[in-house]
Amino acid sequence: MDIADQVGREGYGIVEGAFAEDKLRGVLESMRGSAIPRSRAGIRHVMSQPAVSEIARSDRMLALARSVAGNGAFPFRATLFDKSPNSNWLVAWHQDTALPLREKHGVEGWGPWSVKDGVIYAHAPARALEQVVALRLHLDNSNEDNGPLRVLPGTQNRGVLTDEEIHLLSEEVAPAECCVGVGGVVLMRPLVIHASSKAVSSAPRRVLHIEYAAHPSFEHGLELAIA
Repeated sequence: MDIADQVGREGYGIVEGAFAEDKLRGVLESMRGSAIPRSRAGIRHVMSQPAVSEIARSDRMLALARSVAGNGAFPFRATLFDKSPNSNWLVAWHQDTALPLREKHGVEGWGPWSVKDGVIYAHAPARALEQVVALRLHLDNSNEDNGPLRVLPGTQNRGVLTDEEIHLLSEEVAPAECCVGVGGVVLMRPLVIHASSKAVSSAPRRVLHIEYAAHPSFEHGLELAIA
């Protein structure tokens, strides 16, 4: 099964060794020197960082994204997740449903709306989220002890779910842990149900989470913001 088939069937897929470790040093240095405010979980809206933009638009990342989202897929948002002993957290089972947009429009199925660090967000309907794929580039080894991504395979085709529906599926579907070596990439659809436990080791788990969309705009003039 190739990676596009796996993502289509299970909502996620893993490509080990997509980048050599030395190719990632620029990203780490860029993050260390960034003036962008950090949250407990890391740094959002880092597409403006040249090192991040360069790797997001690299031939390797674009080829992976386009194998799933189509030949026009482009990166629109990047987030650095930085889990360590000094910043350790868990994330309950959920879907990623909020998208950054250039302007607010009252369109059926979009909302509620919010603003995060000056960027407009709306929770999007399944018809929009199905055009998005996230590539999670691992800047450290991710293993069972440092809070890896966990997914519920095959749950990406059920639409946008309620909290109760997500909870029921978490009791019915066997989870998969995405343990990935440094330089590896996890591809995932935003609607696949996923979670992350707290780390129980001192090893850091830094992940550059880059989202790609098939098109820059959706219905009724809703355009993605680059974040």
